[in-house]
Amino acid sequence: MKRNATAVWKGSLKEGAGHLTTQSGILQNTQYSFKSRFEEGIGTNPEELVAAAHSGCFTMQLSAYITEGGFEIESIETKCDINLLEGRIVSSHLTVSAKIKGISNETFQELVSKAEENCPISKLFDTEISTEASLV
Repeated sequence: MKRNATAVWKGSLKEGAGHLTTQSGILQNTQYSFKSRFEEGIGTNPEELVAAAHSGCFTMQLSAYITEGGFEIESIETKCDINLLEGRIVSSHLTVSAKIKGISNETFQELVSKAEENCPISKLFDTEISTEASLV
């Protein structure tokens, strides 16, 4: 499986702007700029997209492990905070809230750790990854 996205940028770093388009079309000439990345501008930015990718990938991996364990998933919600410092992503923190029928907190935490280590986006990162998970 291969997926792709295209970035087009015009102008200098601070005054220029670009747009992103994904193969699926979910992003179609979506604006990004210096302001949307480092200030408060309109549009997306690479770190926001990485956070979306990590939270989505982790959540799917966790759901696979929970299902394999024979538990019924009512919902899993994962927020990802990406920390960019001095031009490097230094951490990705996942905050998970889940409603799972019949699972103990101990088993849930084990599956969360397993998903954190094994989701493809986690494996891609060369940074600190942390998780805080709770059953509701």
